[in-house]
Amino acid sequence: MANGTTRRILVETKNLSKDPPPGISAIPDDENCRYFHIVMAGPQGSPYEGGLFRLELFLPENYPLTPPNVRFLTKIYHPNIDKLGRICLDILKEQWSPALQIRTVLLSIQALLSSPNPDDPLANDVAYTWKTRTSEAIIRAKDWTRIYAME
Repeated sequence: MANGTTRRILVETKNLSKDPPPGISAIPDDENCRYFHIVMAGPQGSPYEGGLFRLELFLPENYPLTPPNVRFLTKIYHPNIDKLGRICLDILKEQWSPALQIRTVLLSIQALLSSPNPDDPLANDVAYTWKTRTSEAIIRAKDWTRIYAME
């Protein structure tokens, strides 16, 4: 099993470097092929546009039977991402399938930035603002992007 898993990780890594998803770089760590350094551009037309967000992605021992662990290292104001950078996304939990790949996960996270879901929040305070004072939440998300995600 371990060899098959390692082979899959190597194939996915090769595909990510050969054909990276638009606006996303995923670089495997030199020391650990299961750990990836991710840089994700904020999607155009979203409050995160212009920002470059650092994330970490780790493939657990039983990957692809269990989903990767992914979290934001860059602070972000988003109802589905908490202060620790954890992400509330169905394919990282109950909707995970071994047919999914790192690429799919990263594109799904990028899509989540374009369409926050305050009805399934991880950051309740942010979700509340997003639902009750949307324009204020968007301004705050843009401010945080400028402060934390722009060099």
